[in-house]
Amino acid sequence: QVQVTESGGGLVEAGDSLRLSCRASLRTFGSHVTGWFRQAPGKEREFVAGIGRSAGATSYTESVKGRFTISRDKTWTTVYLQMNSLKPEDTAVYYCAVQRVGSTTWDYWGQGTQVTVSS
Repeated sequence: QVQVTESGGGLVEAGDSLRLSCRASLRTFGSHVTGWFRQAPGKEREFVAGIGRSAGATSYTESVKGRFTISRDKTWTTVYLQMNSLKPEDTAVYYCAVQRVGSTTWDYWGQGTQVTVSS
């Protein structure tokens, strides 16, 4: 069974930065489309950012463009979400999700990491 693990969440103040990390128990993690989602209390889970295979194309939800950056490390074992200029409305549980090769659905999910931004 594939395990997806997020880390890096925490409590910060508005304007601060955080970097989330995602690892998966996949031999070829770099070959899998990977995304970050978030869910705030009382709201539906939403897509935040995604990255294609290898150093592939990236995409972002409008509200985080220019502030968040998704990337892979050079060994392709970790996907990062660099979050700058954090706002209280970024407060949520952040989840990493991975697609199987050739899939268009988000097949593997982590347990999530809490990000709290105080004003």
